[in-house]
Amino acid sequence: MSDPQQPAQPEPGAESDAVQGSATDTAPPPAGPSKPGPAAGEPPSRWSIAFREIVTGNAIISVLAVVLALIVGAVMIAFTDERVQEAAVYFFARPGDTFVAIWESVSGAYVAFFQGSIYNFRRPDFISGIRPLTETLTFATPLIAAGLGVGLAFRVGMFNIGGRGQMLIAASAAGWVAFGFDLPWGIHMVVAVLAGMIGAALWAGIAGLLKARTGAHEVIVTIMLNYVALYLVQWMLRTPGLLQAPGSNNPKTPAMKDTAILPDLLGPQFNLHFGFILSIGAVVLVWWILDRSSLGFKFRAVGENPNAARVAGINVKAMYVYAMLISGALVGLAGVSQVLGTVTTGFSSGIDAGIGFDAITVALLGRSTPWGILAAGILFGAFKAGGFSMQAAEGVPIDIVLVVQSLIVLFIAAPPLVRAIFRLPAPGSAPKRQRPIVTKEMEAK
Repeated sequence: MSDPQQPAQPEPGAESDAVQGSATDTAPPPAGPSKPGPAAGEPPSRWSIAFREIVTGNAIISVLAVVLALIVGAVMIAFTDERVQEAAVYFFARPGDTFVAIWESVSGAYVAFFQGSIYNFRRPDFISGIRPLTETLTFATPLIAAGLGVGLAFRVGMFNIGGRGQMLIAASAAGWVAFGFDLPWGIHMVVAVLAGMIGAALWAGIAGLLKARTGAHEVIVTIMLNYVALYLVQWMLRTPGLLQAPGSNNPKTPAMKDTAILPDLLGPQFNLHFGFILSIGAVVLVWWILDRSSLGFKFRAVGENPNAARVAGINVKAMYVYAMLISGALVGLAGVSQVLGTVTTGFSSGIDAGIGFDAITVALLGRSTPWGILAAGILFGAFKAGGFSMQAAEGVPIDIVLVVQSLIVLFIAAPPLVRAIFRLPAPGSAPKRQRPIVTKEMEAK
């Protein structure tokens, strides 16, 4: 007798038959063979990832900024050329003449630029043909050294705008040792180089110390120190017994002694001197400091977030002082190379030649990285060497070269503009994934 409250137990096998029956009733009819589509979450290939890293990186912005500046420079060269202006008068009658004149003016200017900065094909032999490249490297030597100093300060979050004053102090200290002492060859050069770098380091260290102790902004301090250094050096150049040449009324120093001059690298027929090797060594040194040393890690940490670095136990104030000392020494190397390598017959207060401000442009173009600054310094050295050749061979105003350099800074300072012109993706944006192909059979499933 069964309990009425207990449910009736199904017979063995009945449940499985019912499940099979319901599955058979609801299953869709078998579909024919379909083409397999890509998976919905299929990752992009490694080549597309590498290409995206290139087009979203900072290096491509620097390259495209130079390209845009050269294009704008070509437009300016064409507009200022007299042949183009004459052909433009009858443009609607014979437009081809205008385009030919434009091509001849622009191509002639840039060919002259190449022959004045890289290699001159019109020279009879290779030795004389390669002289423009040596001139480019000579102009680039102080730009590389000063750019490294400015770039290192940038990495610590500081703006060293005092390159002019630091170069003047370095030139004065190195020049005073070079013409005022009698030392053996080699030792005299080393002492003069060290004197210049130490003098510039101490001068820049004033700004770092004031920022660390009082919070004074280094931009204001370094700009004011430029004027202090300029008028101080001008006073010393007019004072007998300090920097003024004996028996001269001109504000100029005596000639540097041969034992202190930086030796030539390729012989007396070229202007390239040992200062270029010192600049390359400075590039390697700064790379090691920033990327391989604990001091460089602290520099980068302070540059990214000084408050977080302070919480992590880093002495932020000391990093400011150390950074300005090293930055000033590097800028001082530029002043030393000017005095002992280029202007060896004596110098005046214009020894800096605007390099202290050009170094800011070099550091920006090089993205404050040592190897980028090396490339940017060589590029701007080519602008200086090739600009004179363009002016002499094609009559292109030298001011156009300065405009091109200024445009490079403008485009580097506006990465969204460069990306919009060349339709580059923004950094950090995820690549678009391919949408899967959905068929009717997949929707039914």
